[in-house]
Amino acid sequence: MVMKWTAVCLVALALFGSFCDAQWKKNKQTQDPVIPQQTKQTFNEPLKWEFPLVQEPEPGPKVAFELRHPVPAKTVAVECREKDAHVEVKKDFFGIGQLVNPADLFLGTCGPVAEDTGAQVLIFVSELHDCASSLRMEENYLIYTFQLNYDPQSLGPSPVVRTSKAAVIVECHYPRKHNVSSLPIDPQWIPFSAVKYAEEFLYFTLKLMTDDFQYERPSYQYYLGDIINIEATVMLYYHVPLRVYVESCVATLSPETNSNPRYVFLESGCLLDARITGSDSKFMPRTADHKLQFQLEAFRFKNAESGLLYITCHLRASSAAHPIDSGHRACSYINGWKEAGGTDAACGSCESGQVDTPGKWGGGQTSGGTTTGTSTANWGGASDRKIRDVSQTETFEWEGDVTLGPIPIEEKVAS
Repeated sequence: MVMKWTAVCLVALALFGSFCDAQWKKNKQTQDPVIPQQTKQTFNEPLKWEFPLVQEPEPGPKVAFELRHPVPAKTVAVECREKDAHVEVKKDFFGIGQLVNPADLFLGTCGPVAEDTGAQVLIFVSELHDCASSLRMEENYLIYTFQLNYDPQSLGPSPVVRTSKAAVIVECHYPRKHNVSSLPIDPQWIPFSAVKYAEEFLYFTLKLMTDDFQYERPSYQYYLGDIINIEATVMLYYHVPLRVYVESCVATLSPETNSNPRYVFLESGCLLDARITGSDSKFMPRTADHKLQFQLEAFRFKNAESGLLYITCHLRASSAAHPIDSGHRACSYINGWKEAGGTDAACGSCESGQVDTPGKWGGGQTSGGTTTGTSTANWGGASDRKIRDVSQTETFEWEGDVTLGPIPIEEKVAS
């Protein structure tokens, strides 16, 4: 028992001694100043370090390159036969050197029936009502439509394709109306209705033409000094060959031919503008009897605010067998009077002003300018037909008035 208590006392004494020693060290640390283990580094000069510059790559040489955009390849051809459609398709369907798999190409629901291995061409043949074709009816045609479908499958075991889906419409047009006789017949007679139509009506026109007189001019705009090319025509239909003449022409500011100011620049088949104003206006040499071409130098009416002109011409058509004379002529003043068909003797009365047939627009003239616009055609009716000569041989003629305009004439701006 004494030993037990002695051990307890020794343990307690040891713990108390350790506590006192720790307390003493703590008080000593509190009283003595702590000397730091690290000091702040200072620099006499500022730091000169910088982030390294990133070097840009040198530009490469310029290469001539142009991106090519794909264009449709002409690889499908069709022959429309009496009962079926024959379609040929190049295996290089897209024109890129990549041959298609014939199993991927269908005409409607039908596959190719043959292949030209030498030309690398697939051949499809389908009756007009087969292969999911459709029929469309128009006024003059029956149209059978097929759809050529291309649906590429993946190449081999890979999941890739090198061409895209495509569809091409193939059409066959068949006329609804046609001659079912064995041979075409050229009749030696003309039905009465056609003769009557041709006798009673002729169609006169005036058109603005391009410089070479090959096409109708798309623009009606002119400027002072321009040359206006005008063509007068008569439609023949079933009639005997006719020759057209420009009897007279008047220029006005409105469609009304009797309005003022007005300028009669062509009278009794004589183009007076060149003789009066010194212009280059003239008839062109005849190239065909049913049409007559002439040139008019552009002009404006003095003190007129409007630059629009209307040209109204009186046209006449007579048999081409009738000779050119003082009543049937197209005369221009080119260092003397010249006739468009070469019969200059018919122009003898142009200079004196004495004409066999008085002009429709007779009278005055004013200074002015020229022309552009749309034309109003005239049907020369039976009332306009007249007999020129009272003799055993009758010469029938047709007459009509045609208005061309409005034609804007602008002034040229001086630079």
